[in-house]
Amino acid sequence: MDWKKRQQADPYVKRAREAGYRARAAFKLLELDEKDRLFRPGQFVVDLGAAPGSWCQAALERVGPDGRVVALDILEMDPIDGVVFIQGDFREDEPLAELETAMAGRLADLVLSDMAPNISGIGPADQARSIHLAELAAAFAEDWLAASGSFVVKIFQGEGFDAFLAELKRKYAAVRVRKPRASRPESREVYVVATRPRR
Repeated sequence: MDWKKRQQADPYVKRAREAGYRARAAFKLLELDEKDRLFRPGQFVVDLGAAPGSWCQAALERVGPDGRVVALDILEMDPIDGVVFIQGDFREDEPLAELETAMAGRLADLVLSDMAPNISGIGPADQARSIHLAELAAAFAEDWLAASGSFVVKIFQGEGFDAFLAELKRKYAAVRVRKPRASRPESREVYVVATRPRR
């Protein structure tokens, strides 16, 4: 099935359109929230790899008018009322510094990372890039997550996954691996939910 036909047949694409979400990925985050109770009103959320913005939309709904969402992506993202967006490469110092400035010294209650590498089709190289992005997101969360906070990161299963998971288990009180129903069955992506960093 080609991409266009798959999109037309995908129930989550239809649901996203009906709900006003920019992408079907919103339902992955909403399902994670159902299972792990990630959101509370008034939270401060950082969304890494945010474009096109469906996770920002879902986060804003959950944190309410007293909450705050700061987002970053290498791609452009159309503005969303209530979201501070920084365009830049998370692997570079300047966008990261801009993100930290936008946080104004406040620790995040929730750090989300839906970052994924551009898929080259060369399995080992794509896997290595996926692990690298997950490690960068984890390093950011280590510096900027509140003591009662949660870290959610997308990662591909494969080489390096077990070592990454073991490292998170060392640094967080609870770590769970989730495969939301909205993730395509053939995809190797999973989401790791880590809560309460050990200081």
